Amino acid sequence: MTSKLTYIAAATTLAATSAFADGHLTEVAFGTNWLAQAEHGGFYQSVADGTYEACGLSVSIVPGGPQVNNRALLLAGRIDYHMGGDLLQAFNAVKEGIPVVAVAASFQKHPQVILAHPGQAETFEDLKDLELLIGDNGYQSFYQWMMAAYGFTDEQRKPYTFNPAPFLADTGTGMQGYLSSEPYLVEKEGGFEPSVFLIADAGYSTYATTIETMATTIEEKPEEVTCFVEGSILGWYNFLYGDNAAAREMIKADNPEMTDDKIDFAIAKMIENGIVLSGDAEELGIGVMTDEKIADFYNKMVEAGVIEAGLDYQSAYTTDFVGNGLGMEIAN
Repeated sequence: MTSKLTYIAAATTLAATSAFADGHLTEVAFGTNWLAQAEHGGFYQSVADGTYEACGLSVSIVPGGPQVNNRALLLAGRIDYHMGGDLLQAFNAVKEGIPVVAVAASFQKHPQVILAHPGQAETFEDLKDLELLIGDNGYQSFYQWMMAAYGFTDEQRKPYTFNPAPFLADTGTGMQGYLSSEPYLVEKEGGFEPSVFLIADAGYSTYATTIETMATTIEEKPEEVTCFVEGSILGWYNFLYGDNAAAREMIKADNPEMTDDKIDFAIAKMIENGIVLSGDAEELGIGVMTDEKIADFYNKMVEAGVIEAGLDYQSAYTTDFVGNGLGMEIAN
């Protein structure tokens, strides 16, 4: 395995301006979209091991949460980068005339899943035989696609209140979840391992956990954006395939409810399911986005009635900062 320091050193090649080359650290803030967890690990990793500093950035992570709107802080200029959810947010920003641009995708697959009791569904289509607990946000997004692409119905959907009790009590019920959260919760509280269906593997082809910034930041500070994006890419490789002890401690400090067993479970599921490293990322590196995949997802959302046709969706992202294979040898 090539030394991690090799890739930290690679980041120093990004120092293209005197501000980055003379040892000065530019302070930037990165806002996540939820409480600290393993799914944010790549960013914590590059703070913890000095990768961001190696190319000239002093990065502070601003955790999100139920009462925190870090995207609003990005628009207000109070943070510099933001963790986007998936491409629907980026498309909606275009629709609303908001100049937010996705510059990288940490996840090649969305971690959204549907859970079922063992033996109740063998395939994704079998879920049509169950009553499904789906939250309002999910109903307005991925469930519209499930209805359009697979024939799921309004009638079988029941509101999900993020309480697993109704699912645990009824074997004829399925439930939405996050790959590393609800399956773990069901195992602990229900005492059984649920059947888990990743909607990305059924064709829901959005990227997730994107890095967003303002269009003006890209125009005025391209070296800074390059440093942050490539530093984050190296962070993800090192978090998943290297020594992540310091990053774990930072995550647990920011979110005391996060424990090592939960982090272990999340990392295992991310690797097992190719959440970060699969598809194009296997050839072009973590963080990659392609025009083809984004067009595919946009067209699916138009067909499902989630997004309007004719949107200038290509202005929602740029591929200029990803796809150069940085850090790929770390995973080998």
